[in-house]
Amino acid sequence: MLATQHIIDDDPCPIRDEFLARFYSASELSTSGLLAAAPPEMKATLALFCYRRSHLHTIGLTIAASCEEYDLIQAGGTAGAALFARSREARLSAAPILSPYNARRKVTLAQYAG
Repeated sequence: MLATQHIIDDDPCPIRDEFLARFYSASELSTSGLLAAAPPEMKATLALFCYRRSHLHTIGLTIAASCEEYDLIQAGGTAGAALFARSREARLSAAPILSPYNARRKVTLAQYAG
C-alpha cells in the first residue's frame, strides 16, 4: 500500500496548474471543449492523473470518456483499461439527479382527511 501511495504522490501533473484549475472549475460540457485540441496521449495521462485523486475523480472519468481504450491502456496498463470501462459505465448510468426537495412526495390535506 505504501509503495502505491508513493508512486501516486510522485506522479507529476501532465499539464500546468493553471490549466488544471480550469478543469476543476469547468462544467462537463466545457471540459470537452478544453480537451478538443489535446493530443490523445496527454488526455489519457491526464485522465489517469485526475482519477487517482479523490477531489478530481469525476473530472478523470469525464476526460477518460473522451479517450480511446488503446490510449488509456498505453498510458496506464490495466489501470487504464479499468478506467476506460468505468468511464463508459458512468456515461451509460448517468441519470438526472433530483434534489431532495423534488424527490419528496407532495403532501396534501386530502390525504389526511378522515
